Amino acid sequence: MLKIVGIMLLGVFTGYLLKNYQLRWVQKWIMLAIWLLLFLLGIAVGTNGEIMNNLDTIGLKGLILALGGVSGSVILARWDVLPQELLQQDFSMYVLYGLMFLVGISIGSDRKAWAALKGQQLRIVLVPLATIVGTLAGSIGVSFLLTDIRLTDCLAIGSGFGYYSLSSIFITEYRGAELGTIALTTNIIREIITLLGAAVLVRCFGKLAPICSGGATTMDTTLPVITRFSGKEYVIIAIFHGFVVDFSVPFLVTFFAKL
Repeated sequence: MLKIVGIMLLGVFTGYLLKNYQLRWVQKWIMLAIWLLLFLLGIAVGTNGEIMNNLDTIGLKGLILALGGVSGSVILARWDVLPQELLQQDFSMYVLYGLMFLVGISIGSDRKAWAALKGQQLRIVLVPLATIVGTLAGSIGVSFLLTDIRLTDCLAIGSGFGYYSLSSIFITEYRGAELGTIALTTNIIREIITLLGAAVLVRCFGKLAPICSGGATTMDTTLPVITRFSGKEYVIIAIFHGFVVDFSVPFLVTFFAKL
């Protein structure tokens, strides 16, 4: 865990030093690394007969965990309490190290996120805190329904906060392909809930709800629906929120996965 976090922090520092340069190539390399790691995850899943025979059960568990995580985070938002060589672990870990370094560069060089941090009062920090605490609380709540999954595993999956590619890769490395598949399903469903349900979330839980529901995706894929239904004044909050929650994913997922 320390090695992964250290590599990511090195990437953040490198990205910060290079923030005045155009680093469009970083996003392309991040996607290539994610595709490679997801391909490796797919091989592990496809060659595991037990997983393939229980995909329906795995999908249901992913749905329950996604609903638990989203429910916990949007409720806090509503209360205004402010995300066989190919199968060898070594090969996957080297790719993962490279991915974390690139993710760090991407975060460190993101001027919008740093500007949001400087331009807002301390209250903005409470929004990602609500997402993290609410998601973990919701994951604990639904863990009683999923008696065959350990509490710490539910927390590790919930800590993906919609960042389905990275979280599923981490969980696969530490807890195996079956749990990695559940994590992938859970966090994809979380993103879909935000994209399709933003209007309902705003109506029922307030304008911060789509931000908390979107988790780590609020500075990219879910930002358009947040802008549309919460308003342009919430864009800076969404970007900062996505930045913080995104940064927390490798820390929290690996912490809970190793318990």
